[in-house]
Amino acid sequence: MDSDGYEGLSGFRFALRRFLAASEAINQSAGVTQQQYQALLAIKTWPGQAMTMRDLADQLLLTHHAAVQLVDRLARADLALRSPSMDDGRSVILNLSARGETILDELVARHLAEILRQEPLLTRSLARLRRMKPRLQPALEND
Repeated sequence: MDSDGYEGLSGFRFALRRFLAASEAINQSAGVTQQQYQALLAIKTWPGQAMTMRDLADQLLLTHHAAVQLVDRLARADLALRSPSMDDGRSVILNLSARGETILDELVARHLAEILRQEPLLTRSLARLRRMKPRLQPALEND
């Protein structure tokens, strides 16, 4: 790998670290953890039918028990609601509460602003990495 590639990877990782640090501060100022924010996003954007506890666990790469604990905390904070599934009494359906919708809207706006602040560095870094693609093609095809 040449210096351009190293600089591309370094810049990309730096922009990600800056975004994640800002995300942590944004969420903390709203009284929400990173994992809670991810859960709110997952519930809001789940396609089609309502999200189940199992879906949330799969989406966030959690055990079922960890997802239940996370939803317990979201429900106590009045950010999410759970209700029994009409199709399967053993399943729980997840939705955002009105408060959860409001907080998520605010958090998304602030996160989008931060992503746009990182855009120049991300764009430069990705352009450098894209120039490396032809040289890495054999390695990419083996994956």
